[in-house]
Amino acid sequence: MKSQKQMILDHLLKNGSITTWDSFEIYGITRLSDRIFTLRKNYNITDKWIYKKNRYGKKIRFKKYILNQ
Repeated sequence: MKSQKQMILDHLLKNGSITTWDSFEIYGITRLSDRIFTLRKNYNITDKWIYKKNRYGKKIRFKKYILNQ
């Protein structure tokens, strides 16, 4: 079975980016920022805030991590 770090790295290599929501919904990983922190030791990963409205119309924000190759 793959480690969480490897699952996130594979996702980044395939898709170029991942959000905290993707990480939870697809892989069940709730601490994406910790996995990214570890991956940043060997990979150039930047982040940006994404702003949207939730189903109740309230403004929310979450991180999107981008693999720069």
